[in-house]
Amino acid sequence: MSEQEKFDGILLALAQQHEGGVPELFETLFSFLLRKTDFFIGGGPGAARKLMLDKFQKYEDRALDQQKKKEQEKVEAERKRKERIARKQKEEQEQMQVEDDNRVTELTDEEAEQLRREMEEKAKIKDLVIENGEEKSDKKSDDEEEDEANKGKLAPNAGNGCDLPNYRWTQTLSEIELKVPIPANFKVKARDLVVDFEKKHLKVGLKGHPPIIDGELEHAIKKEDSCWIMDDNKTIGITLEKVNKMEWWNRLVTTDPEINTQKVNPEPSKLSDLDGETRGLVEKMMYDQRQKEMGLPTSDEQKKQSVLQQFMQKHPEMDFSNCKFT
Repeated sequence: MSEQEKFDGILLALAQQHEGGVPELFETLFSFLLRKTDFFIGGGPGAARKLMLDKFQKYEDRALDQQKKKEQEKVEAERKRKERIARKQKEEQEQMQVEDDNRVTELTDEEAEQLRREMEEKAKIKDLVIENGEEKSDKKSDDEEEDEANKGKLAPNAGNGCDLPNYRWTQTLSEIELKVPIPANFKVKARDLVVDFEKKHLKVGLKGHPPIIDGELEHAIKKEDSCWIMDDNKTIGITLEKVNKMEWWNRLVTTDPEINTQKVNPEPSKLSDLDGETRGLVEKMMYDQRQKEMGLPTSDEQKKQSVLQQFMQKHPEMDFSNCKFT
């Protein structure tokens, strides 16, 4: 708490006693300075007036800066939204340009064998990297303890998601990134795929074949802000925009095994990547958590902000007469 904030309770209680609002409050303050101090004459002619104007200008500038910052955050959030829509439209146009004869075709034995060798080589390189420095995601320290609720749950992968036999997903606080490999014996184009997502359902697969994913999502997504794309004709890349940007998913669809979200590493989720409103909510949550750890009251318990907001909404003329402080 800053030096200025520690007097908020006293000042709000004082303001509450002035039914005439700010003019009456100023009347009391200036009367006190006249009767009990030499404020008006102690610094020489005009000194008190200059001091008052300097302080007023200082805090007026701060208020204008805060207002300007909020407006800039709104503009930036709108710009990102338009960029996301434009990117999705471009991807859709590229998919529509795929030739009509690009259908699912069987690979020859030689092509399938070559693709198999490539995938095995990549797997060997990944295992070598893990053995020479990276910690496996399911490795536990000797002193680590799991509570009953998380026993049997998988440890999250490096992207805070899960590696499953048919696909891999990662997450930040704002979105899910899903990678679905195409079966090795198929050559496919975008038109050969089935990718359907609803608010709480996802279906992914190849036309004419059983779906790779077909289930209810663990949480709701923003359908209009989600998209998918083909990666090198070997992988389907899907981005799902979360509705709730303050929670970690413990699984993609309800039929998947759960991960232990207590082991999630929050570093991939940067506050600078969030829009202004979401960033404010996350910062408030982090502040309240720090307050609880120090045994101090949270922002909701302090009630100061809610009192001021209630007053400003109900009394735009800045009349404190009906403002209640508890």
